[in-house]
Amino acid sequence: MLQTLAMEAFQHSQGGRKIGNGTGQSRSRGWGSALAGVLMRSSLYTQGAMASEGNPSRQQGWRDVLLWVVLAVLLRCFILEPRWIPSGSMLPTLELQDRILVEKIRPKLADQRHQALSIGDVVVFSVPEALVEAGYDPNTALIKRVVAGPGDSVEVRDGRLLRNGESVDEPWRSEAMDYVMPAQTVPPGALWVLGDNRNASLDSHLWGPLPQERVIGTAVWRYWPLKRFGPIRFPLQTQQGDGGEAALRSVS
Repeated sequence: MLQTLAMEAFQHSQGGRKIGNGTGQSRSRGWGSALAGVLMRSSLYTQGAMASEGNPSRQQGWRDVLLWVVLAVLLRCFILEPRWIPSGSMLPTLELQDRILVEKIRPKLADQRHQALSIGDVVVFSVPEALVEAGYDPNTALIKRVVAGPGDSVEVRDGRLLRNGESVDEPWRSEAMDYVMPAQTVPPGALWVLGDNRNASLDSHLWGPLPQERVIGTAVWRYWPLKRFGPIRFPLQTQQGDGGEAALRSVS
């Protein structure tokens, strides 16, 4: 390659003399143009070589991007998923347009171990069959709080929630529940879920127990708005007479 470039430089210098006026200045221009041509060809050759060597790096870059996309999809499908709150059924715990993260591991583990989720968990779940049959969109998801587990008896009387005959303290509620619900026993493998905004929530008091297998995940983190950024905290339901204020609990 170098020999070829040298020969081309010599030929260009000869041609330069013929075009010029025969003085040293003309020859200098001929050699200068020849040298410039050689350098330009050499640069192009070098760039071509580097480009050919760079192809593996470019391919590696695309592989890295693809890997990250796959990891993001797996993360969303099996571990953590962003959601937003479209209604006021969970006020004041969750407000309209809040953006939250829903973790999916714990419900799957609980289901595999035939264990119930904890009372007080805020769960996101697929629409129950009763609502689907009534015309509710099956592709949406609902979010409520677990108030009773398998084997528990739950009822609403005199504006209060009772679990196993004991009144449940719910200090975040600003008003009494305006409906009556006869005592219900939660069947095995199911949960009883209610919205924190009890008088404006489409929940178990209308359509019955929620099969735990329909739970998508538990709400663990609010990432928007920034002024409420952080773990989702809410008063832990306690039985009346325990004394003191209800503890704040972080779902994790």
